[in-house]
Formats: sequence, structure tokens, C-alpha cells
Amino acid sequence: MKTLQFLANAPATLPTVTAMYLSELGEARGRQELFTRQSPQKLKVLREHALIESAVSSNRIEGVTIDRARAATVVLGKAALRDRNEEEVRGYRDALKLIHEGGPDLPVSEKTIHRLHRITRGEIWDAGKYKVKDGDIIERYPDGAQRVRFRTVPAAQTPQYMSDLVSLWRESLRERSVPSPVALAAFNLDFLCIHPFRDGNGRVSRLLLLLQCYRLGMEVGRYISMERLIEENKERYYETLEESSHRWHDGKHDPWPYVNFVLYTLKTAYREFESRLGQVKSPRGSKTELVIAAIAHAGKSFRVSDLLQACPGVSIDLIRRVLKGLSGEGRVACLGRGQNAEWKRTGKWQLGSTH
Repeated sequence: MKTLQFLANAPATLPTVTAMYLSELGEARGRQELFTRQSPQKLKVLREHALIESAVSSNRIEGVTIDRARAATVVLGKAALRDRNEEEVRGYRDALKLIHEGGPDLPVSEKTIHRLHRITRGEIWDAGKYKVKDGDIIERYPDGAQRVRFRTVPAAQTPQYMSDLVSLWRESLRERSVPSPVALAAFNLDFLCIHPFRDGNGRVSRLLLLLQCYRLGMEVGRYISMERLIEENKERYYETLEESSHRWHDGKHDPWPYVNFVLYTLKTAYREFESRLGQVKSPRGSKTELVIAAIAHAGKSFRVSDLLQACPGVSIDLIRRVLKGLSGEGRVACLGRGQNAEWKRTGKWQLGSTH
């Protein structure tokens, strides 16, 4: 909540790197629908892989590992489980399914947070309950030495901090005081600093990241495991978390290292998603290809306004130039006059199209 408070009162200017990530995320979000209309079979395979990778990676970050040969059986199957680690991986799978199926309709609330923790922790006595004892984040070294990396919110204050955090999240979306992806990353940082549960905070934070992405219309986590991407950059994850949590209790911390790490992870997920589905290779610019993809997926007839809606960030002038060029090739035809005129693809469309 300290980060969301900080951002609500911060100057409107964003760091250059943050602004760059937001721009790239906006473009990727604009292309999302076009890519999710592609091969259902490819999408099904991506969903299954993401489910396995997410359940395994998120637990592995916390030191919970299972036999790799058993991963698909544990996550996708119903076979009996062998040990506590497999139970935790399947529990995370169940939480993922809840989010994937509930998506935009599952609220970001304390009730949901308790529910996610309870599902992931299974039969543990305090599953779904806030911590009752104070507990700091301790870093332990191979030689046995240790240090306090961060002093978390005391147990007695945790319920109030969590209530404030959820309220600030809703307020940030309502007031639009900061870009919503930045608010998402700020919420994640605050949650980890509050550290509301005795154990399992990291896993719940990653589930909340996925849920909030859905709430913001970013569904890339359905197809690409953000947990795997975080695990692949685990050292940087912990580095930025430590950088941004310094002086958090005073509200004088620097949230941007961690915020940018989260935005980078989302951007990387979208880039991988498009790459796996097979982005069109062409000497044309990416925005031109975006317009052509929108035309390919349009109905029997379409208007310029339809293409503008399908291609966020693409100017009307570029759309008209693309239509003019395709018309010259005989691949599309205009059915009327004026800005509301309808267009359609011709019989020559498939001859020159890879869509």
C-alpha cells in the first residue's frame, strides 16, 4: 500500500524506461485479439504448457520441486500424488484454473486472496489465514550465515494494511492516477512487503499478478507462463525486490526497479506469445502487418472504423494507405464512397496473403 500511496501522490512524469515498456505493452495488447483468433490447436497446446510451467516454476522458485517426468501427470492428470511437494504443485494448478476460468469476473479482494492461499497451501493448518506472528524475510547463505533482508508488516497490523491495499488498488483503477499496469506492479510490490501469510506469499503474489492481468484485459498469462519467465530471471527478481523495498515502511522507497521488472516480464510474455504463434515475416512494417491481419480476420465486409478499433495505435492515414495499396493489387474492393464506405476482400486475397 505504501507504493500505491506513493504513486498516487507522485508527479505525473514516468521514468523513460517505464514509459517505453507501457508503450510496447499497449501495442501488444492491441494485437492480442488478432493472435488469439489463430489456430485453436496451437492455442490449446500453449495453454497446457503454460499451466504446467506455471505450477512447476512458481513452486520451484520457493524451493518446492518435483520429478520433471511427473510434471504433466501432476498438473494435467488426476493420479494419486506421491508427496507434499506434488500436493503443493497441484494446489497451485487448482488456483490457476480458478483464475483462468474466473478471469475478469473474479474480484481482487481479501476474500479472493485468502481463497488463493488456501488452495495453494492445502491441508496446512493456517491455509487461508493471515500470519499470527511477526516474521521477517531472512536471507540464508551456503555457509550458514544469514541476514534480515526485510522487516515485514507486524502481524497485528497486517489485516489493516491488506484492507488498505485492496482499497487503494480499486481507487487507482477508478481514478486512473497512474497507468493500470504500473498500479498492478505496485500492488505486487506492496503485497510482498506486507507479507501477509506465514508462508506462501511469493506464490500468491504471482497468482494475483495473473488475476490482475485478466482484470486489465491482458490475457497473455493464459498462454505463456509468467512464473517461468520470473524464474528464468530469478536473480534480477530478488535484486529489484530488495532495491524497491528499501525504506518502504517510510514511504521513501524507489518502486521503479521492481515496477520495471514486472513490466519487462509482461512485455517478454507477449513477445514470446506472438513468436510461438508464428508472426508474419514481411518487409512491411509491423503496423502495416497489423492492419492486414485485421482485414484477414474481418467479417464479409468491414469499414475503416472497424480496422481502427482492431488496431490500437495505428493512424487512420496508414489504414487508408494499406487499403489503397491492397485495392491496387485487386485484393480488396470498396463498396461505396465516403468514410463510412464498406470494404470486402476479393477472390485475389488468398493469392497474396499469408493470413
